[in-house]
Amino acid sequence: MARASRSAARLGIALVALCVACASTPTVQEEREHAKEIERQARVEFDVLHDRVVDNYIDDIGETLVRAAGPQAFDYSFTVVDDEDPNALAAPGGAIFITTQMILTVRNVSELAGVLGHEVGHIVKRHSAQNMVRAKNAGILRNVAVLAAGIFGGGYAANTADFLTGISALAYINNYSREAESEADAFAVGLLPRAGYEPEGLVSMFETLNNLTGHRKASFASSHPAPADRMEATQALIDASEVPAGLRTTDDGRLEIIQARIRLLTGRTDKSRTRP
Repeated sequence: MARASRSAARLGIALVALCVACASTPTVQEEREHAKEIERQARVEFDVLHDRVVDNYIDDIGETLVRAAGPQAFDYSFTVVDDEDPNALAAPGGAIFITTQMILTVRNVSELAGVLGHEVGHIVKRHSAQNMVRAKNAGILRNVAVLAAGIFGGGYAANTADFLTGISALAYINNYSREAESEADAFAVGLLPRAGYEPEGLVSMFETLNNLTGHRKASFASSHPAPADRMEATQALIDASEVPAGLRTTDDGRLEIIQARIRLLTGRTDKSRTRP
């Protein structure tokens, strides 16, 4: 199993351990209490980058998005994980994780904001907490890889089917995941302009990922919408919205500096993985 697979599985185990007793979606207070332990466990199990410059950059974007989302039930945190798969995920209670490879993959700051805005949507809509309950009700709590609300389908997601116990359980989770992804995409489309970012960045992010993955089946055994399908749906939402002019797509080279710093810190010099 790849390192990303192991990381996702271990975080899933932590989530299950904290919520296994929940017969229904946990209350907001319960989710707040769980969040502290989830984040602590994830920081132990994940290969966290631990670089103040990179952390501050991601925090700035994340906090801008959270402020634009309005009053929130949770305290958000943004953690950079050193991993070679472009991915991000949201855990119950406000913890958001993004991989170094995802930061290297984005082509501008509006794409990065789109990734993080999508994850904020998962938390606002409480998809992670709901997904745990659905998994518990389906009797597949041991299939921990499906319990984190992954975003764009990193390397671990392609192996998720290996953890599932039956077609009915797979369908049960997959239907939910499709709905949740679409809802989080729509949330991000509305959030990005309020935070000052061009929502087209979410569309171009799907284009980037589509170029990376080609036409192979989407993650979660083709349950999530493929990047091309999400690109079309997201573009339709933007076209139907009144998007103001002058929204940001770049940040005066700051992203490029952060990407160069990540390459220096991680020794990841193969740029072919970060530019389709």
